Amino acid sequence: MIKLGINVDHVATIRNARGEDHPDPFRAAKLATKYGADSITIHLREDRRHIKDIDVKKICKDKKLIVNLEIAANFKMLKIALKNKPNYICLVPERRKEITTEGGLNVKKNKFKLKKIINVLNKAKIRTSLFIDPTLNNIKLAKKLNSNCIELHTGKLSRLIKQKKSFVTELNKVKKSSKYAKKIGLEVHAGHGMDYKTAQILSSVKEIKEFNIGHFIVGETFFYGINEVIKKFKKILK
Repeated sequence: MIKLGINVDHVATIRNARGEDHPDPFRAAKLATKYGADSITIHLREDRRHIKDIDVKKICKDKKLIVNLEIAANFKMLKIALKNKPNYICLVPERRKEITTEGGLNVKKNKFKLKKIINVLNKAKIRTSLFIDPTLNNIKLAKKLNSNCIELHTGKLSRLIKQKKSFVTELNKVKKSSKYAKKIGLEVHAGHGMDYKTAQILSSVKEIKEFNIGHFIVGETFFYGINEVIKKFKKILK
């Protein structure tokens, strides 16, 4: 069964719209875990547009939660991550003007910095993944940099599926990348833009061990409740 990681960033987005304390991402993380999430993802952006430092502290401090902390690949964010000791780290690209993460890391351009950060995280025994576009070159570099995992950016695939356009070429990229990554010893994850249909399609890619889903789950929870939404995803991922 594919593991389900739930991103609670957009619970914080709603809270921040009023500048108050409700709804609480920490409470959402606990409820998601109670109803079957295998891990909780939070992205501490440099501009703190949703998750705040206090959220990271509270969520990472609760050892009943398995936490995947997404951070930009720089030493300032690394220092914050090491202080809070999440179970997992996912290194992601960030651009100030983007609404959401638009693509994977430029691994080739940033390989020296990434290698230094990954070495620190490996020494700290924190599982590290690189958020990348599905290309063989990216995967080869991830392996050379000693990353434990890769997370394939599924935004383009998800968009094509939602727009009812041909997605076969993009799906084949994900399949080919997943097979190659597993072959060379990298654990494969997938995330970004996923909904029920995308998850159903990608669940056939046996090399993928973990899905990380956020925006869609937070949105669906308004209509059906978090318990029912998680239950439906878990059924798809069996």
